[in-house]
Amino acid sequence: MKQIQFSLSSNADLNAFDTLVLPVFDKGQTTDLGTDTQLATLTESLFEQGDFLAKPGQTQMVFQPAGVPCRRVLLVGFGDIGKLTVKAYLESLNAAAKALDNSGAEEVLNSLIDVQPAETDQAWSVYQNALAFQRSLYDYEHESRNKKTPKTPKLNGMTFPVEASAENVSQLEQAQASALGMALTQDLANMPSNFCTPTYLAETAQKLGEMHGFDVNILDEAEMTQMGMGAFMAVAQGAHTPPKMICLSYRGAGDEAPIALVGKGVTFDTGGISLKPGESMDEMKYDMGGAATVLGVFEALGRLKPKVNVVGVIPSTENMPAGNATKPGDVVKSLSGQTIEILNTDAEGRLILCDALTYAQQTYQPKKIIDMATLTGACIIALGHQMSAVLGNNQPLVDALLASGLKTYDRFWQMPLSEEYDEQLQSNFADMANIGGRPAGTITAAQFLARYTRDVEWAHLDIAGTAWVSGKNKGATGRPVPAVVDFLMAQAGQ
Repeated sequence: MKQIQFSLSSNADLNAFDTLVLPVFDKGQTTDLGTDTQLATLTESLFEQGDFLAKPGQTQMVFQPAGVPCRRVLLVGFGDIGKLTVKAYLESLNAAAKALDNSGAEEVLNSLIDVQPAETDQAWSVYQNALAFQRSLYDYEHESRNKKTPKTPKLNGMTFPVEASAENVSQLEQAQASALGMALTQDLANMPSNFCTPTYLAETAQKLGEMHGFDVNILDEAEMTQMGMGAFMAVAQGAHTPPKMICLSYRGAGDEAPIALVGKGVTFDTGGISLKPGESMDEMKYDMGGAATVLGVFEALGRLKPKVNVVGVIPSTENMPAGNATKPGDVVKSLSGQTIEILNTDAEGRLILCDALTYAQQTYQPKKIIDMATLTGACIIALGHQMSAVLGNNQPLVDALLASGLKTYDRFWQMPLSEEYDEQLQSNFADMANIGGRPAGTITAAQFLARYTRDVEWAHLDIAGTAWVSGKNKGATGRPVPAVVDFLMAQAGQ
C-alpha cells in the first residue's frame, strides 16, 4: 500500500498545496483557516442556497475558488459542532478520504484536525485523520485477482496545520503504523485459503523478521506432537496442509518479561466432522483473523519500535473432515496435561489456543497474555458487528484494553467470567468438555481458555463479529490492530 507523507506545520503556506480540506458546520460556518480567505463567504452562501448543508458525512469539491491559491477545496460537513459525536466525526473523515481518493489531489492541507468531539482533543484528531486517510489507500491485490485494475492513488503528501508537538507526532506515527499493520492483516485474511496456508503465514512471519529484526521460530507437526500438543494435533490431523506454530519475538525493553499475543490461525474451518452448513462457508477463510491481527501488530511494532517486549504465538492449521479426523466423543490430552472430551469438532479454535497458551507460558514466561480469535458465533449474536468481546482474569488488564478500544474507536465490550459458567464444561470422561451448550457460548469458550491461564494475567478478545464484513463489501476489516497497538504503546509509556 502506498504510504502518504504526513507532516505537521503550524504555519503552512496555502500556496504549497493543490488541495485544501476544510470543515464546515451547520449554517455554513468554518474554521479560522477558512475565514482568512473568501471561503467563509462561499460556505455560508452555499448553505443559504441549499447547495451544501454541511451534514456529517457530506462532502463537496469546489474548484478554483476565488481568493484561494489551491486548485481545489474539499468541503466536509460536520453539522452542529456542539452535538458532534465520535461516530459522526469518523463518518465525515471516511467520506472526505473517499472524495480525495476519487480526485486528482496530490499535496493536501488538511484542516479537519481543528475539529473534534467534545470528549477528545486535537492529538486524537491527528490520530484519526492519519489513520483514516492512510487506510483509504488500501486495495486488495493478489494473483488470484489478476484482471482487476489496481488502485493508483495520486495522493502523495498531507500536512496538518498544527504544531509538531511530541504528542501530535507520536499519534501521527502510531496511526500510520497501525494503518499499515491493518493492511497486512487485511491482505492475509482476504487471501483465498488455498494460498494463505499455515506455511504461508509462517513465511510471512519470517519476512517480517528479516524486515524488522524479529526473532522467528517455527514449530512443525513432528515437534508439536513430540511436545505433547494433543489438543492442537486433534484439530490438525484431518488436514493435508501441514500445521505450524509460528512464534515471533520483539525486544524493545531489555530483559523485561514480555507481553504475549496469541492469535488463532485456522486458515480454513469446515467444522471438521461437525460440518458447517454450506452457505457462506467461503467466509471461513477469515477464521485466521486472530493470527492475521498478531502479524499486523508486529508490522506496526517494527515501524514504531516501542520500549516493550512482545512475543507472538500463532497456532495455525486447517480444520478438515477426513477419515483420520477427530470424531465427536474423542478424548485428547493437551500440552498442559489436562484432558478434553471433544463434543463438537467445530469448537476447534479453543483446542489450538489452549496448547498455544500453555506453550507461550512455558517458553516465554510472559507477564501478560492476550489471545485474539474469531472464536464464537455467539459473540455476533451478543454484540453484533460493532464491538469485539473482551474477557479476562485481571481487571486492570481488561480496563487498559477497554481504554485503548475507546481511544481508537476499535471498541471492546466486557463480558463476565464466573465459576457458574465453568460448570457447563463438565465431562464424565475427561477433565473438561470443549463446549458448554448454546447458553452463553462466548463466555463458556473463554471459561475453557481460562483453565490454561490461571497463573498469568490474561485477556481474551473474541473478534468473530468485527474481523470481517459480509455482503457486497465483503472483506477483512483489519481490526483489532489499532486497539492492540495502542495498548502496547501505552504499556511502553509512549
